[in-house]
Formats: sequence, C-alpha cells, structure tokens
Amino acid sequence: MGNKKTSDKKMSDKKKSKEEKRLMAKDIKGQKLPYPAKQSDMRQQPDSDLSNYTAASKLKGKVALITGADSGIGRAVAIAFAMEGADVAILYNVNDSDAKTTREMIEAKGGRCLVLKHDVRNSADCRAAVAQTVTEFGGLNILVNNAAFQMAQKKFEDVTEEQFRRTFETNIFGYFFMAQAAVSQMKKGDCIINTGSIVGMTGIPILIDYSSSKGAIHTFTKSLALNLGERGIRVNCVVPGPVWTPNIPGTMPMEEVKNFGHEVALKRPGQPEELAPAYVLLASSDGSFMTGSLVEVTGGKLSSD
Repeated sequence: MGNKKTSDKKMSDKKKSKEEKRLMAKDIKGQKLPYPAKQSDMRQQPDSDLSNYTAASKLKGKVALITGADSGIGRAVAIAFAMEGADVAILYNVNDSDAKTTREMIEAKGGRCLVLKHDVRNSADCRAAVAQTVTEFGGLNILVNNAAFQMAQKKFEDVTEEQFRRTFETNIFGYFFMAQAAVSQMKKGDCIINTGSIVGMTGIPILIDYSSSKGAIHTFTKSLALNLGERGIRVNCVVPGPVWTPNIPGTMPMEEVKNFGHEVALKRPGQPEELAPAYVLLASSDGSFMTGSLVEVTGGKLSSD
C-alpha cells in the first residue's frame, strides 16, 4: 500500500512539474519552417506525448480514424485514444517521418496503429482510408476530421485562387468527404468529431480564407448533427484557440510566431496534449448527450485581438 502511495505521489509531482513549465507566450522564439512543417524540426517542441494524461479505458473496443494525425493536435488525439483502448488509424498526406513517430509513440503505449497516406481533398482517397481502416480493425466507430491547411497573407488580394481552393478543399471538402465515407460504417453510439477554430468565430485579418473555412466547419457540424441524430450518431466540434503546432512556424509571419499566444487570458499557447481530453470526452460515453456542440478550448481567446 505504501509503495502505491509513493508511486501516485511521484506521478502527481511529475504532472505538477510539467504544468508549471508550460511554454509561455513571452518564451516563444521566432522560427520559420518550410510548409508543410515537420514537428521534428521545431526548435521548441510541442507537448504531445500525453505524459500528463491518465487513461480510464473509455474507448476500449472502439476503432478511430483521425486525419491530420502525423503531428500536432492530431498526434496527441491519436495517442490519447490509444491510451483509452481504441485501435487507431492515422491519416496524413506528406510528412512520412512525423507519421512514423506518431505510430511509434502509440505502439510504445501498447496501442495498435494503422498508418494511411492519403489526400482528403480527393473523395476516392477518403473512401479508401475508411475501407482500409475497416479491413484492418473490423469496423469504424469514431471519425476525427482534423486535417487542415492555412497560409497567412497580410494583404487580402494576395490570397490566390490556388490558395483559396486548397484551403477550402482541405478544410471543408475533406471533412465532408470523410464524413460521407465513414457514416456508412457507423451505427448508433458512434460519432464524428471535427476540428474547428476560434478564428472561425472571431475572424482574423491575416487568415481570411482559413477562418472562413473554419466557420463553415462549425455550421457543418451543427447541420450534420441534426441530420444524423435520428440514427444515434453524434457530431461535435472542438474549437481550439492558439495551439503550438508545426503549422505556426510553417505558415505564420515571424512577428506572429514570436510571443505566440500572448493575446489569450492565460498568456500562452495551448499544447496539443491539452486539447486531447476534449476529443476523448466527445468520443466516449461521457459525451453521450452531446451533439451539435462547439467545445471551445482556447485559453481564454475571446476576440480577434
């Protein structure tokens, strides 16, 4: 009994220590990376290993497919789901090494991981990803639409038609295609979780196309929840604030990278692993009466300033 208390205290102390060391906005250094940025190339690494997380078998026996899961929020969600007992398929498009790392992290925690390289802008790829997941794991219970594209432009006229199309084709077409492919495999009690953004509510002057696409995701979530309610399939959306992921040094101006997250109440960016519990809530029976919800995890970002 004494040994268990000692072990619990050590775990508690470790969690407290990490929470106290969260990277504050004032400590974020400027770094620019080529797009698509690799998490492994970031000098200040995001926290996405779920070392602060205590699992409780909330997703035991479930199968999840997560897009954009090679790094950032998607990686953290994939690890959390695996820790909760789910078999996890991760879908990515470019960064092979980041995807390999995610798989290794999941397997190190005793989980099973299927790695899928597809482009969510292509509906055939979305159908293939769902089919491969079902073939490998025997079904599909949870879809997390998380893949995203953004590129900052200070001048509105500098948003090219190519960029505009890529933003919407990735951020809303891809979510639509993935949901259509997944629903045919789902039954009562299964769910879809979309990743929105607080800028889809507040707006942001340097990400007009991106914030517009995120607003579309919020409306898509609510409309699809109404449509699928009679089938018992829940649809919700996590709405992150500023989160320290490879997209930041890969897509934002240097002055935005420095002190990233300074505008929120907590004066720091979120870390990917701090978002993951919200996805677990929505994926598990704990969220059984939640559908059409936009769950804000923003650190207190309440405006576009």
